[in-house]
Amino acid sequence: MISDKTIIVIGASRGIGKALVDRLAIDKGNTVIALSRSKDKMSETFSGLENVSTFAFDLDQDVHAQLEAILKNFDRVDYVINNAGYLVNKPFRELNHEDFTRSYQINVIGLMEAVQAILPKMQEGHIVNISSMGGFQGSVKFPGLAAYSTSKAALCSFTELFAEEYKDTAVAMNCLCLGAVQTEMLEEAFPGYEAPVNPDEMAEFIADFTLNGHKWIKGKIIPVSLSTP
Repeated sequence: MISDKTIIVIGASRGIGKALVDRLAIDKGNTVIALSRSKDKMSETFSGLENVSTFAFDLDQDVHAQLEAILKNFDRVDYVINNAGYLVNKPFRELNHEDFTRSYQINVIGLMEAVQAILPKMQEGHIVNISSMGGFQGSVKFPGLAAYSTSKAALCSFTELFAEEYKDTAVAMNCLCLGAVQTEMLEEAFPGYEAPVNPDEMAEFIADFTLNGHKWIKGKIIPVSLSTP
């Protein structure tokens, strides 16, 4: 891994996000900024990692104000992993306004606002959006995930739009559409299903892609899946 880099992980308290922080912190030259609503949980989980800073961060609140306060003591940001996700699993006709608005606020709007707030700290680097195979065009779709999967599809579209607008800069953005990984969120969506990949394995892939993928790839929507779902 590349040393002496500052990396933000949004959605860092559990599953793939937690595994990403653990993975990226192995290189003691890295400074990892772990963001999640579960500040106490992160403080306990990452207590032994001296190069990890944890901050309470809520995508439902004023994203710009929160990040301004969090980043004031950091000179720069090199990498961002937008890993946050909110899942509602309900039949379409049972979804209410809050289900839709919260899904979109956390899964795409809040993350776009986060990118706006972080960009002034980035002279170069790589932003990686974590979407889902459910948001990948032409993939198999599943009942009950209309709010979740459409919001993740919007994150894919944002990736392409950002890459076009910032194509003449040194800041790259790509999007990984993940298949089944054995996380709490997967259990909510597909109770009893056993995924072929665990969070540590997926985190290894995402960490390497974040640090190196932008050397060859910009503005791409990339499926990362061994199975359906």
